[in-house]
Amino acid sequence: MSVIKPFKGYRPPVDIVEKLASRPYDVLNSEEARQECEGNPYSLLHVTKAEIDLAPGTKDSDLTTYIKVVENFNAFKDYGWLVQDKEEKLYIYAQSMNPTDANAHWQYGIVACAWSEDYVNQVIKKHELTRKDKEEDRMKHVRITNANVEPVFFAYPAVAEIDAIVSNITKEAPIYDFIAKEDNFGHRFWVIDDKATIDRLVELFATEVPSMYIADGHHRSAAAALVGQEKKENNPAHKGTEEYNFFMTVIFPDNQLNIIDYNRVVKDLNGLSKEEFLNALTESFDVEDMGTEIYKPAKLHEFSTYLDGHWYKLNAKPGTFNDADPIGVLDVTILSNLVLDKILGIKDLRTDKRIDFVGGIRGLGELKHRVDNGEMKVAFALHPVTMKQIIDIADSGNIMPPKTTWFEPKLRSGLVIHTLE
Repeated sequence: MSVIKPFKGYRPPVDIVEKLASRPYDVLNSEEARQECEGNPYSLLHVTKAEIDLAPGTKDSDLTTYIKVVENFNAFKDYGWLVQDKEEKLYIYAQSMNPTDANAHWQYGIVACAWSEDYVNQVIKKHELTRKDKEEDRMKHVRITNANVEPVFFAYPAVAEIDAIVSNITKEAPIYDFIAKEDNFGHRFWVIDDKATIDRLVELFATEVPSMYIADGHHRSAAAALVGQEKKENNPAHKGTEEYNFFMTVIFPDNQLNIIDYNRVVKDLNGLSKEEFLNALTESFDVEDMGTEIYKPAKLHEFSTYLDGHWYKLNAKPGTFNDADPIGVLDVTILSNLVLDKILGIKDLRTDKRIDFVGGIRGLGELKHRVDNGEMKVAFALHPVTMKQIIDIADSGNIMPPKTTWFEPKLRSGLVIHTLE
């Protein structure tokens, strides 16, 4: 079962929260981050991407950058831009991609600390591979700040009583409520003060939530858990209750999450003519020309392809996939095996330079644009994976193919920070 705990979060005053809260460190490159927070000293990007305060060209991995991270983080606390709660609390964080719509969908996550041992023992489950270099980069950030500056995005199988508690709390006005100017996504935040409510939520996770699942933030999860293990091994008086044994998460019920498609564009047809390529597709797919208007796949095992000004609907034929196999059932697997590998000769999605990946947040118009401008030859749009598919894969111990899931909205950084002191 899952262990969560409250913590004494560092939070910004209400009057600067909108200026301080930032997009995650890995969404922007250094120059984009520099431009995004120009004239805004409050932005947490000064902590998560501190190279923006150094000479252009300074890398995020340079020693001077790490020194600047610590300097800026300490300054934020000294200036009163981050103030620690006096008691341990849980929090609720809600997000919407259409916050001004009266019928907008909001997703409500509980902000809590997860237990590093649950990550080590695979109670916290992953569905992606991590890279050691990226793990080490995030570990350095945790070590030097002695904090989880940015949260990790978790999911859990929805529990009715947890939903009811969250619903009751969020009837009250939130502490923070703003629409981010960069993307017009809505963000709301509540503080859970009542100890009985906190204790009950902790108990419900311990008794009703057998596992939690990393939705977004595999490297941050690994880094936080590994730093916790380091501190444990280096502390002869380790008891297991120290704050470094825990790391900050936002945990959403699985039935509220919004997964967006993750699409592919390819530079060439592997020596085939348009007609030869379309004919090769018919071996595994029913192919239908949908004309020049953008066509979005409507269901699993249906794809759309954009080629030479036309969109084509592809339906995978029975027998070309295995619904009983958690990996074989995925549309990314079907496309990779039957088209990218078999027809286009792309064997390794991680290293082949002929293929690129486009998050569905950009829309299918981005696929059309990249083909029409001659950069790419053909584009493939996929139906989004489901949370059930992610959970099935994580439960079976398997790993999803690269670039399979795209969660939106991304968690805003800076609404609350957990320190390991």
